[in-house]
Amino acid sequence: LQLLLAYQAGEEPPAYRTSQPVSPARARQLSARYQADDGRSVRLIEQSGALLFDDGEIRTPVERDGLYELVTNGRLGVGRTLRLVNDGQGGPQDLIIDGTRFARQYDRVPEPAPEHFNELIGEYGPDHNVLHVLEEDGQLTVLIEWFFRYPLTPIEEDRYAFPGRGLYAGEEVIFLRDETGAITGVEAANVVWPRRAVGPDDGATFKIDPIRPVEELREEALRATPPAENGPFRPAALVDVTQQPAVIDGDTLALEPGIKLDVRYATTNNFMGAAFYDKPRALLQKPAAEALARVHFNLRALGYGLLVHDAYRPWHVTKMFWDATPQDLKLFVANPARGSRHNRGAAVDLTLYDLTTGEPIAMPSGFDEFSPRAYAAYPGGTSAQRWHRALLRRVMELEGFRVLNAEWWHFDYKDWREYGLGNVGF
Repeated sequence: LQLLLAYQAGEEPPAYRTSQPVSPARARQLSARYQADDGRSVRLIEQSGALLFDDGEIRTPVERDGLYELVTNGRLGVGRTLRLVNDGQGGPQDLIIDGTRFARQYDRVPEPAPEHFNELIGEYGPDHNVLHVLEEDGQLTVLIEWFFRYPLTPIEEDRYAFPGRGLYAGEEVIFLRDETGAITGVEAANVVWPRRAVGPDDGATFKIDPIRPVEELREEALRATPPAENGPFRPAALVDVTQQPAVIDGDTLALEPGIKLDVRYATTNNFMGAAFYDKPRALLQKPAAEALARVHFNLRALGYGLLVHDAYRPWHVTKMFWDATPQDLKLFVANPARGSRHNRGAAVDLTLYDLTTGEPIAMPSGFDEFSPRAYAAYPGGTSAQRWHRALLRRVMELEGFRVLNAEWWHFDYKDWREYGLGNVGF
């Protein structure tokens, strides 16, 4: 617009500022919380390889303008400069924004959310305009109109105030309850947003009603043949992930405690309510298994281990999943016409567990939950849940795995295309 106005006025055109995308590796390096002396904080967030700037209200993509400057470049903001400066520890880490220095806050596990937030956290409103209630930095927070995030100040029980800025300055958020005391919705800015049902709320396993009987699907799938593929492919070399030691810098390291298993498809505790494997095993192609062992080893120093739900999956099981799942939920299952990366022995479903207690770490959704909470970038839940989800993704990506955007627990190994579809059961 400035160029057009200059042309119209017959003036010299202003310098046109250009920027370049931040590399995924650099985005991961810069991803952190930054805080000023006056208590204000901002975030840089790596998401799907891009870098976003969160000023506490909206998130805007940023790109690099030279080596030490970032610039916002998105639909909700453009041209704001974030200058990287040395933090005194040898690297350009802190930010200068509008003349204020924001110091990088080094990563740590967020404190648990206040317990009374649990019944309030969730989704509200219609499909076309979902309001998220979440916890962030110990405060109840709303994400409204898809882009705008506001911390709330408590007034009294079930009543909170928007901050004195932004779209809803001076407005309130009121939680509504039925005669049993259950939350049924919120009134935000004088609009009622009904509570949305999003996955199981009691920690139960998500389940579907299969379109056809499972045994009928099993018989049909076992008679079927995987699709023909053009090779050549590497020869399969599946190994048990619980028996694969980590090899780091040429040293073979024994792992105790090791990778744990909770192979849901060897039980009826899964979305189909039927067993698909005869024994609880997790197999991966050897390079992927070696990488997973290194992930587990690197997590130990942080007090976590890996809990694996599934790895190699025979093709006929993928066909059963697809044929049983209703059309509106097929996003969460692989099409057997192409096969699954699990069928190639190069994908793994997993989460974190606490090395001290042995208990799984809480995430924004349960495993195999067919809901928006399963998305790798889902904004809801608690700070601790999102932090642990990000930690899992970060350590997996460092060893060559990539997350599936629709499922935070699903990771594909970098070489998955080099293996053919497998259909041998176990």
